[in-house]
Amino acid sequence: MSHLILQSPNLLPADVERIAAVAGASGVQLIGPTNVRVLDVNTDSLDEVRDFCVQRRIDAACLDELVPFRSCKLLAMDMDSTLINIECIDELADAVGRKAEVSAITEASMRGEIPDFKESLRRRVALLRGAPESALHAVFDTRLALNPGAERLIEVARASGLHTVLVSGGFTYFTERLRRGLGLAEAHANTLEIVDGVLTGRVLGEIVDGQAKADLVAAAAARLGAAPDQIIVVGDGANDLRMMAHATYSVAYRAKPAVRAQARFALDYSPLDAILNWFRLAGVR
Repeated sequence: MSHLILQSPNLLPADVERIAAVAGASGVQLIGPTNVRVLDVNTDSLDEVRDFCVQRRIDAACLDELVPFRSCKLLAMDMDSTLINIECIDELADAVGRKAEVSAITEASMRGEIPDFKESLRRRVALLRGAPESALHAVFDTRLALNPGAERLIEVARASGLHTVLVSGGFTYFTERLRRGLGLAEAHANTLEIVDGVLTGRVLGEIVDGQAKADLVAAAAARLGAAPDQIIVVGDGANDLRMMAHATYSVAYRAKPAVRAQARFALDYSPLDAILNWFRLAGVR
């Protein structure tokens, strides 16, 4: 029998009781004030349960079993709008008064409307030409914040022996600082060309696109000997789908509809560390 993990910042007992009844559950186990485990559910009821959860703004994950978190080997995450709260390139565009133009291209790319990410990135970076290098510092210091639950997820992953990787179509200026600050094992992103303290509007080297992200995750998995059911990949845009395909635990975080539809799990309302409740943690039931 399968179990349902229900999570929401405003999880109401009445909603949990309704879901348990619809699912024919054998019982409900409290995990915390914002999450419960509904035991031994009838999987034939899942469509009805999911529809109700969407109405009530509840994240629901169905699992045949809860395996130890330590059995996983790899946690890979996207950066912009996944690990952090912003799209860095959109904020950089403010420095040259072109945020609306850059944001429009970003949104179209994330929805999959511009299938060639490399072309999308080149077009956006070209709009940054002339921005001072100090704009990068300002964005990192004043606009960038970790999304809720990110720090705890990474701390527990590291303590549990998982290899932690940041894989981004963004920029190394940000990923390297996050890698050092969070103690991540690896970070991969694109390098902006800067000459005399000014952005040239060009990217150096090969662009990290969706395929490159997937290749980096596959390479890390191969080095670790990680099977798909030992891999967690978290993303929010169409550019993340290929790397998410390598993981049994593919997680759409505040994602676009196309991404949510293809991921096995989704967090639309709960923080990133809600992922931990899909596993058994040491000392936790």
